[in-house]
Parts: sequence; structure tokens; C-alpha cells
Amino acid sequence: MKLYLAPHACSLAVDIVARELKVPLTLEWIDVRAKKLKDGGDYLGINPKGQVPALALDDGQLLTEGPVIMQCLADARPGNGLLPQSGSLERYRVLEWLNFVSSELHKGFTPLFRPTTPAAYRDIAVENLSKRFSWLDDVLSKRPYLTGDAFTLADAYCYTIVTWSRIHSLDLSPWPHLSAYVERIEGRESVQAARQAEAGEVRRRNA
Repeated sequence: MKLYLAPHACSLAVDIVARELKVPLTLEWIDVRAKKLKDGGDYLGINPKGQVPALALDDGQLLTEGPVIMQCLADARPGNGLLPQSGSLERYRVLEWLNFVSSELHKGFTPLFRPTTPAAYRDIAVENLSKRFSWLDDVLSKRPYLTGDAFTLADAYCYTIVTWSRIHSLDLSPWPHLSAYVERIEGRESVQAARQAEAGEVRRRNA
């Protein structure tokens, strides 16, 4: 299978999950702004949404939306621990967190990535994110990961989005439990490998 991804994008979460599961993926790096493949081809011809991640399946179909791709990969490795079995409350807890990260954190950062966002609206976006960070900090004061003692799909996604704070110079020090959570996840082998791949692509682009 082939994963279409971009540096500093939410697609990092999918790469982390694939490495956790030991699912081999070919990485195809995209210029999201230009909608171009590495060879200059038109990415919109592959994914009309123009966004990452997208996963080209072995049968030629394309699957989009990060949380769905992560579920697909996890379900291909039953009993993996990243996503509890279908029908269990534990699974719904992971899905609950995936939805929270998608709607409250991921979308919350969107205005900060747009250069046309007015300064006043940027301040509102930062204020809203700060409220979410405060709530997360409280949750993580009681357990090491979002759903308890085990790392799940939701943590891969949450880690990826929260680390966008670095891109936008948002200091996480007011939330020590959230900061420790990021550091904890950063120590995982899968995360380090995914970050190294990302850094390699950034170096290639800057060469």
C-alpha cells in the first residue's frame, strides 16, 4: 500500500500507526499547497480532495481521512492493542477521542495555518485551543494516555496535532501533564522513525 503524506501534516499520525502495527507502506511525499507529487505529477488526479493523508490500497482503491485510515490499518492487524475489538466500549472510547481530536484540536489549528487569518481571529483560535489544552492537561493528570494505560490510535493523532503548537510558537509549559504526554509519546520507536522520515523529506526539499 502507498501512503500519500506531507511534512508537518496530520498524515504523520498514520505513519506512526503503520509503524506501530508493522504494516509496510510506501511513502509518497506530496506538496500539498501546489497539489503536486514528487515527480511533478498532479495530486488532484489521485485525490480530488487535495489533502493528506490518503492511502492507496492494494486493490487500487483510495481511502482518505486520517482517523478512518488508522482504523483500517488497525483492523487489518486484529488484537494489536491500538484499537480494541469491534462492539466493545473500549473501542468506542478510542473513537470518541479520535472525534474530539478531529473536531476540537485539528480544526482548531486551521486558522493558524492560513496567512490571511486576521490577527484578532488568530487570538480567538489560540484562546480556544488553550481551553482544550487545559482540559486535556486535567485528563492526563490522571492517566498516561487518553484512554488509560495503553497507547492507542487516538494518542498517535492527538500527539501529532498537539505538536503543531511548535510550528505556531504556542508554549505548552502551562500544561505540564500535556507536555509530559508529548515527551512520553516522542520516545516511542515508531514516532522517532516517522519523524526521521519526515526530517529526511524536509532536508530533500531544502537542498
